[in-house]
Amino acid sequence: MQVRLLEFMQSDADRIIDLYERHAHDYVADRREVDWNENAWLDRFAALLSQGSSILDIGCGSGIPVAGYLIEKGFAVDGVDSSPTLIALCRERFPLRSWHQVDMRHLALQRTFDGLLAWDSFFHLAHDDQRRMFSIFGRHASPRAALMFTSGTSNGEAIGSYRGEPLFHASLAPAEYRALLKANGFRVVAHVVEDPDCGGHTVWLAQAEH
Repeated sequence: MQVRLLEFMQSDADRIIDLYERHAHDYVADRREVDWNENAWLDRFAALLSQGSSILDIGCGSGIPVAGYLIEKGFAVDGVDSSPTLIALCRERFPLRSWHQVDMRHLALQRTFDGLLAWDSFFHLAHDDQRRMFSIFGRHASPRAALMFTSGTSNGEAIGSYRGEPLFHASLAPAEYRALLKANGFRVVAHVVEDPDCGGHTVWLAQAEH
């Protein structure tokens, strides 16, 4: 009864952490089979950085393909993810980099990075948690840092499905994302809604103004 009560009290967003951990190896296998490629956006993100710059991959999964692509390009990529299994895979694959098991909502690494990336991760947070993330981005951003994240197209929530289980997504309105970026010292460099060349992703690329 206590377990059922706890499950009932959890939000759909909170259940994401347990879902990804239980299906960590399924996720790794499924990620290899996607029919879109994010490299063009990663290249646009990287173009705002100097060679060898530090990058924090927020919601890094197993490190493949995003962190691995940037590491191959010569960037110093570290990552955070809530799944201990996925973080263990990152440590096996890229032992020279730093990987932290942490919920991004509580991120406090006490250092800054030249690039911050939240690809297909940030949009699993509830609205208020997304709003709070922008100050977290700001605290981890070096001067002129690049920031890239994916979102939905408009304000709302959506429940998808992964391995037969509910998969929570949420988005703020584009105007609110722009306001939050500006309030935390970022300017929008590029914003594409449902990019047909990237599997329909809605992408925000921004840069710290100072």
